[in-house]
Amino acid sequence: MSNPAILVPPGTVGTEQNQLLFRIYLIYRTVLSVVFLVLITLPATRQLVGAHNPALYTAVSSIFLFSNVALLGVVAARWQSSNARLVLLFCVDIVCITLLSDASGGMSSGLPLLLAITVASSAVLISNRTVATLVAALTVLAVLGDTLRLMSTTNTGIKALFPAGLLGLLFFIVSGIVQLVALRLGRVEALARERASDIYRLQRLNEQIVQNMQTGILLVDSLNRARVLNAAAGRLLDPSRPIALEQGRALTDYSGALSERIEKFRRSGEQIGSPFAAQGDGAEIVARFHSLEGGEEHQILVFLEDYRPVAAYAQSLKLSSLGRLAASIAHEIRNPLGAISHASQLLDESPGLADDDRRMVDMVLTNSQRVNDIVESVMQISRREPPKLEMLKLVDWLEWYDERYRSARDNPGSLNIEYVDPSARVLIDPEHLERVLDNLVNNAMRHSELATKNCSAELRVRVDRSKRECVIDVYDDGQGVAEADVPRLFEPFFTRSPGGSGLGLYLCRELCELNQARIAYLPTSDGRSRFQITIEHQE
Repeated sequence: MSNPAILVPPGTVGTEQNQLLFRIYLIYRTVLSVVFLVLITLPATRQLVGAHNPALYTAVSSIFLFSNVALLGVVAARWQSSNARLVLLFCVDIVCITLLSDASGGMSSGLPLLLAITVASSAVLISNRTVATLVAALTVLAVLGDTLRLMSTTNTGIKALFPAGLLGLLFFIVSGIVQLVALRLGRVEALARERASDIYRLQRLNEQIVQNMQTGILLVDSLNRARVLNAAAGRLLDPSRPIALEQGRALTDYSGALSERIEKFRRSGEQIGSPFAAQGDGAEIVARFHSLEGGEEHQILVFLEDYRPVAAYAQSLKLSSLGRLAASIAHEIRNPLGAISHASQLLDESPGLADDDRRMVDMVLTNSQRVNDIVESVMQISRREPPKLEMLKLVDWLEWYDERYRSARDNPGSLNIEYVDPSARVLIDPEHLERVLDNLVNNAMRHSELATKNCSAELRVRVDRSKRECVIDVYDDGQGVAEADVPRLFEPFFTRSPGGSGLGLYLCRELCELNQARIAYLPTSDGRSRFQITIEHQE
């Protein structure tokens, strides 16, 4: 991948380094100008500089210092970004140093050698190689011109042209070498910045991938603190806390069971594959551990998987096998049961049947109907298929359900639906949800009528956003469930209702688990009964 925006012009280094070098050059010019003035003022060095023309030397040194102070005050103007300004700056340097050299005796003073720094700086700071070479040429012309002037006005001999020519050749060599080095450094810097940009983009991509993975990822240090975790790990371990506040928390704050398993893994390297619940009523989780090599902190990478989809799939396979077996048995029972029921009805119609015999026939008919209800329930369980998930907005769907429930019954009773949060959305099989609610609402209506003579039920829909769950509560005004019966409430064939099959709540639980939902019985503080369905809320 390439990013043209980070490339720098050929022949120069990067923007930040360019600005730094420009600052260094300004500091060098300032120090140099101060040195020039100090040399002319000290008696011990006065004969070294400005000997031929002290007034010119002093004036040029002062102008040179003033220009440096002015430039230092406008560094923020980013002179280094303009080739024209840089050329003007270097021309001023060439003129000033040439005049100072002329006032000090030309090549013999050694001051022209300072122009090599000016040429090298121009080769680095000026992005256009032709212009940088032009600066070197102007420098050579200035040195040669000053040498010729001194030869014509002073006792300087023609021998002075040879060192001046060599110095000019040196200026061209320095300019060429520095330009090549600057070009190479610019390309290396551009490549490094491009690679850094690629690495940054890859890092951001990896972070997005990790944060959006369905697998929870948790990094635990040697002190059993959660250093890093993604969104899935936060939802599985403690959905009530924002992920941004999770870094550095002790692992025991999430789950004591997970902390114990990590300690056991540290000691023996043993992986425990059985699922566990991070919170009391949270989802079951399977954890896998991997030690990070090469670190001194003995960090462990933890992978967390939600066990509910695996359990639901295993449950569906189990129920599919049991369903086929139950369907075969129920089918075999239905045929003789139909014959018994039909014969009992014919016998009941006999005019010469005694009263005692008629009561026996009624008993046979009643129990035949009960067995038939059990067979129907078993057949209903056996016909279950994998859920056909749909995104449902519960407000709209429950309005349809309320209308269908009332129209399908002669005496539907009073069904009150309350939407605490109208934005509730769930991913579930609507047919399965309908069968679960039919069973719960029918039970609520029946128990309310037995206790209060009022056939009523109440549905309440709310959303727990901290846990990302949608909750459907079904209330009734019955006498409730005995505390001793609560653990067995969802077992098959368990019932306290006369004539009940004991398969209704069992069917509700199986359908909920098949859709990765939960159902529980929770009595209220005012004595009412409540069955609670919990489904993952979809934003």
